[in-house]
Amino acid sequence: MHMESASESASVIETRLAHEVHRVATTLLAEAATRPSVPLAALAQLRDFLVANLRHHHETEDKDLWPRIVAAAPATEHALDALSDEHERLDAALDQLAAVNMSGDEVGDGAGEAGGTGLGVGGVTDGVRAALQDAAVAVRDTVHDHLDREEPILFPALRDHINADDWQDFAQRVIATTPPVAGHLMIGFLDEVGTPAEVELVLAGMPEPVRPLLPVMRRQATDDLRILRVAD
Repeated sequence: MHMESASESASVIETRLAHEVHRVATTLLAEAATRPSVPLAALAQLRDFLVANLRHHHETEDKDLWPRIVAAAPATEHALDALSDEHERLDAALDQLAAVNMSGDEVGDGAGEAGGTGLGVGGVTDGVRAALQDAAVAVRDTVHDHLDREEPILFPALRDHINADDWQDFAQRVIATTPPVAGHLMIGFLDEVGTPAEVELVLAGMPEPVRPLLPVMRRQATDDLRILRVAD
């Protein structure tokens, strides 16, 4: 587990956790896609969560965070523009992942968001799983490579050029516009990648009416992630 450094700002901690969620979630989808024991409905839910959240994450960087950094440090513009170019390549991979047809009698059947048998007609289901894995692997590899290049640029920029008030304003805008797609999975992944104190820092900006729902969301995330990780 990462030990929090006393020098880490809230901006770095929250961004690091978001990136770790993206690493873990994209890896999980790529690995779970062809497991016959994982229902297609559970895979579709994770796929939809990833597509929505990855798009939202890089769009808020391009349209909001990058301009804040450049305003404070114009010399960062070229490097941030290069990262935005990589976001466009990620969008193409996400388009392919979103285009995988996950429809079938088994998707959406059963209790819970990750319900469904995932059995169906073997050839059809196997083809869906293979197509999903190909697209998921492309997204996983793109995300991991991109984050490895982005973090050495972004973390120092956050530490040096984004003050606490600017970050708070940005973080609130991100929370307010986050797509409501399988949001419980975000809670589950955050609990996996961060310390309790780090996770609480991230969740502190949640709207007050949502906070009482956290225990239920955590239980649902535990159940759904267990389904995705079940061994054949």
